[in-house]
Amino acid sequence: MADIARLAGVSKATVSRALNRSTLVSEDTRTRILALASSLNYTINIGAQNLRLKQNRTVGVVVPYDAGVRQELSDPFFLSLLGSLADALNARGFDLLLSRVDAEQLDAAATPFDTGRVAGIILIGQWRRHEQLNTLAARQVPMVVWGAQAPQQRYVSVGGDNASGGMLATGHLLAAGRRRIAFIGDITQAEVAQRYRGYCQALAAQGLAPDPQLCVPASFLAQDGAHAVRQLARRGVVYDGLFACSDLLAMTAINTLRTLGREVPRDVAVVGYDDIALASYFHPPLCTIRQPVRAAGEALVASLMALIEGRPAESLQLPAELVLR
Repeated sequence: MADIARLAGVSKATVSRALNRSTLVSEDTRTRILALASSLNYTINIGAQNLRLKQNRTVGVVVPYDAGVRQELSDPFFLSLLGSLADALNARGFDLLLSRVDAEQLDAAATPFDTGRVAGIILIGQWRRHEQLNTLAARQVPMVVWGAQAPQQRYVSVGGDNASGGMLATGHLLAAGRRRIAFIGDITQAEVAQRYRGYCQALAAQGLAPDPQLCVPASFLAQDGAHAVRQLARRGVVYDGLFACSDLLAMTAINTLRTLGREVPRDVAVVGYDDIALASYFHPPLCTIRQPVRAAGEALVASLMALIEGRPAESLQLPAELVLR
């Protein structure tokens, strides 16, 4: 900056203002300084500037993992939500710092904030660690969680209406005349538990009770959809409908049903969850519950900005939508 000031015959303060596009510098002077900076390959070090000004324009996005399952970041729903978050942050002039932590040590999610690397945290998922998240909120860590709303919740969350989604998915299968509907998902996860509640409510509305033999635990790993269908086959249960708690689970379940000689949707009608891009191109095109990913990214970022600025933020529940294909 001193070199540019000397070459341009101005002060360092004027160079700084010009590089920051300040209106206090005339257009001619600003153009001349920008040209000199370009010729010297000089750009402002935003990190250093933030330290000097005692401000931080980076947000940490933390994606926990279960050490026993290790769901990959290549999961299509994770990627679409990350893209939405990146767009919403970029529109506000913020950068995104992505990190992963073991879900067993979820309090480590606050490390980027504690060390001053980020202004706040967006956490993807609760991972059965509700109390740890309440502890982080009590420490005044600016944090917003993508997940289900829970009783005695002290942290801010944004999530889909999972119970409504479960009702919509199961109601669609019931309306199609299916009565023996299997459920695939890990109900120890808060979001899946709410989808299961909606599944049970839709059955109850038709005078039906959930059959424990039709409910198969499954993580969000794609291959668990195949494992679940084989488990149903080993149990020897009869079913004509299947609600899977993610599109990837639904897709691998459908592929496995084919290997067992069962056609979809003739023999088994299937509904997934998320509405990832691949759902519309799958064969057959997948009926699913759409999560409003773009609205989710915007809501997560808006809520976090409020917390960073010291304003209150309320937990939000976004509507679920049945997509028929």
